[in-house]
Amino acid sequence: MSKIPKILVVDDDPDIVEILSYNLSLAGYQVKSASNGKECVKKAKLFLPEIILLDVMMPEMGGVEACSLLKKIPSLVNTRVIFLSARNEDYTQLSAFDAGADDYISKPVKPKILLKKIASIIKRINVNNNDQQIIILNDFVIDRNKFLIIKDNIEINLPKKEFELLFLLGSKPGSVFTRDDIMNKVWGSEIIVGDRTIDVHIRKLREKIGDLYFKTVKGVGYKFVQ
Repeated sequence: MSKIPKILVVDDDPDIVEILSYNLSLAGYQVKSASNGKECVKKAKLFLPEIILLDVMMPEMGGVEACSLLKKIPSLVNTRVIFLSARNEDYTQLSAFDAGADDYISKPVKPKILLKKIASIIKRINVNNNDQQIIILNDFVIDRNKFLIIKDNIEINLPKKEFELLFLLGSKPGSVFTRDDIMNKVWGSEIIVGDRTIDVHIRKLREKIGDLYFKTVKGVGYKFVQ
């Protein structure tokens, strides 16, 4: 990773871009901006940012479509995509996570809170870059170093946060992880995410991996069942 973390700000509102860029630059990050999804994808390929702050509704190409394209670019496999949007409907947030979003924050967001979140994400990126682990279960191989999942000899591709959640639950089969544990270990203790974030990611894992592997412990959290 670059010595100075890079962040790409994508929004069609120039005032928002200016405010975010100013605060991020002041905090010591390298910052570039784009005004729509099409420009975002083009710049991201060249800039290779650690984090992309992405709006939903933009001209030419919206944020959800752009996110889907970004997640298919090998050189951006470790790039976190965080949506910043005034759109708070469930279906909009679900569409963002389906496209591979790592987080979804509702506007308006306070710069200090956003900077704290970004600092925590950067810290986790640094830790994970040095972390090489493999989990072998009955019919699973989860390779965190390669971000590779093999189930019944078939490779399964997952977005970043879904993979990290699966890796966490799979690291201790049968053990219950509380919602606070999951938040702290997957999203970071200083990161603020919506109440539905964990549930959305569990739902997607059940669809892709199988419903029987993930058990809900009411009022507590989740566990992986072999």
